[in-house]
Amino acid sequence: MKSVLVLSKRETTFRDITATFRSIYKVDHALSVISAIEIIKNKNHDFLFVDLDILRESGDNGYKSALKSFWLAYPDIEIIVMAPQEMIREAVMVVKAGASNYLTYPLDPVEQRYVTESIYKSKIIQSELDYLRDKSWDSDALEIIQTKSTMMKKVFEKIQSVAPTRSTVLLIGETGTGKSVLAKLIHKHSNRKNDQFISVHCGAIPDTLIESELFGHEKGAFTGAVRKQLGKFEIARGGTIFLDEIGTITPSAQIKLLQILQEGIFSRVGGEEIIDADVRVIAASNMNLKEMSDSGQFRKDLYYRLNVFPIDIPLLTERIDDIPLLVQVFISKLNKFYSKEIHDIHPSVLEAFQKYSWPGNIRELENLIERAYIIETSTVLTPDSFPSELFGGETIQPGITINASLTLSEARRKGIEQIEKNYLNELLTKYLGRINDTAKATGISTRQLHKLMKRYGLRKEDFK
Repeated sequence: MKSVLVLSKRETTFRDITATFRSIYKVDHALSVISAIEIIKNKNHDFLFVDLDILRESGDNGYKSALKSFWLAYPDIEIIVMAPQEMIREAVMVVKAGASNYLTYPLDPVEQRYVTESIYKSKIIQSELDYLRDKSWDSDALEIIQTKSTMMKKVFEKIQSVAPTRSTVLLIGETGTGKSVLAKLIHKHSNRKNDQFISVHCGAIPDTLIESELFGHEKGAFTGAVRKQLGKFEIARGGTIFLDEIGTITPSAQIKLLQILQEGIFSRVGGEEIIDADVRVIAASNMNLKEMSDSGQFRKDLYYRLNVFPIDIPLLTERIDDIPLLVQVFISKLNKFYSKEIHDIHPSVLEAFQKYSWPGNIRELENLIERAYIIETSTVLTPDSFPSELFGGETIQPGITINASLTLSEARRKGIEQIEKNYLNELLTKYLGRINDTAKATGISTRQLHKLMKRYGLRKEDFK
């Protein structure tokens, strides 16, 4: 039997809802948020009717945080807020924060039934749509495409549309947002899925070798070229090539790539043979290629050739509701490789995850889960297995100025630039401007370091 939980200090409210639903739902009653969460944890409920004044008392960080405490206990619960007529605007704000609907006092039995029935019908329609959508995905992809985020649903819809085509795809997103995973997803659902998928991290290849790596070279083409070598485009023939950090490739490599995208041909370094490039290109960048092309750092004609089908990938902080799903995926994956059997994660860790800023996005989340998995001795990932700073209060770092007139994305970009510049300034000072030592300490290539120094106007001579 389906069940409803009423969270209200008004006994009359509980009686009214019980009278409306007693024939179809079992109705339970809670007087506080804490007792409601315990009830939901012990038994799943379909609907939660909650008084607005209780949400206001419990939501120190806004209505969204108040609602999340219930979703952490049972993610699928539908929340209906109850409010007096004069507070309809507040009730609408709760719905915008994620509640399913609202009712006003005095409660009308017809409205109560209408609201629950409409929510239930919407869930059925959505589950049917999800079923039809999932049927078109490869079975191996079903874990990856789990999402509650509207933004990620749009990303997956775009992937479904473009995957069967030959079109070039440009994945745009910050480091750690899952660009390589999505590139593989496109390949697996393309007409080339039975052929090669070659992934190239362009930013990790030195400038002097990038053309040879991508396009190959002939014997004697340069010092050390003792034999002919096939490039990644030849190896990927008939399949897909994924070019990560495409914004870092050299101007001469950009010209060759443009020739492939425009004419479908290329030549090896030092060679004259024209080679057909029967390959689907997926590129990715964590930099703004449009801005780079406008400033002359990246070829405009190449940018437009790459930007045929752009897909913007949201930050992890923009899809917080997906964290419990991602955590379960990572735990399941680790269980397959190790002898441990860890089944869950402590609710207080999930709560800390919801409040954390995630500068490293999904990659950082996966690394934290793996580290905790290795340390954990029980069957649940507990707070003791995670860094203590994860549970501390978030504060704005000193030295970072916040301009409230900017949009969130602009403020984030400015903040990251300020942090990067300060970070590089400190390391260059520490290593007296020595590029190799600084690059090693930052964990990036010397070419990437030079590009960042140029962007922020830093000269090694100033640190000697």
